[in-house]
Amino acid sequence: MSAKHPIIAITGSSGAGTTSVTRTFENIFRREKVDAAIIEGDSFHRYDRLAMRAKMAEAEAAGNRNFSHFGHEGNLFEELESLFRDYAESGTGKSRKYLHDANEAAPFKQDPGTFTPWQDLPKSELMFYEGLHGGVTTDKVDIARYPDLLIGVVPVINLEWIQKIHRDKNMRGYSTDAVTDVILRRMPDYVHYICPQFTRTHINFQRVPVVDTSDPFIARTIPTADESLVVIRFANPAGFDFPYLLSMLHDSFMSRANTLVVPGGKMELAMQLIFTPMILRLVERRKKALAN
Repeated sequence: MSAKHPIIAITGSSGAGTTSVTRTFENIFRREKVDAAIIEGDSFHRYDRLAMRAKMAEAEAAGNRNFSHFGHEGNLFEELESLFRDYAESGTGKSRKYLHDANEAAPFKQDPGTFTPWQDLPKSELMFYEGLHGGVTTDKVDIARYPDLLIGVVPVINLEWIQKIHRDKNMRGYSTDAVTDVILRRMPDYVHYICPQFTRTHINFQRVPVVDTSDPFIARTIPTADESLVVIRFANPAGFDFPYLLSMLHDSFMSRANTLVVPGGKMELAMQLIFTPMILRLVERRKKALAN
């Protein structure tokens, strides 16, 4: 944590909806004129697409069917921790982009599935990370200690799988069988690297469908916002004006002293109401720290 160089991190699994949450934060940054350095978690994968396929085949031939993007072997945890540490200390660091598809790759004149070169971060008021590992802690790294605001986005597991299957089929051209194989391959790393992060987050957002998602592998559509609720858990509820939130978020209610439940369609508004004042406090704290 750093008063002069604050860090916000969104962490969640592939298909959890972190990209949609990022758009909400980008809207807040634009509206409040906050200059944020945006970090994409996929850029800290260890291998590009072709190299990852080769490594997966190599691991499978050696009897390891669980080599994945979720674990330490498939990611640059040490480099990611260095970025968080350097930014917290001096507001500097290096980042790159992972180019998922042809549209993202075209401006860089590179192939999809490759990385852009490493570059220095531009000057900014805060750093915003969105990816798989914003709250990871292992025996070698402790990334979770750096964010001033750590947010988890974690739908119930069947909904998460439905979202991933539909995204990877419709946007990335994979078959259902291929996506299912990825889900199964990642499960051990999901349990050991992804799930533990949500015990370290300051606020969690969990979308819960109110329609039948018993078999996510045959679901024809993703449950809509109106077909879901969002459970928002505050690690430390002190300082939050829950009566105000309840009055602004129609049909919301408290299920526990630290848990707010809102209709799925109100998730973005809930984020705007919760996080806008928190972001402004981080920026104000930064200004005071730099003035001293």
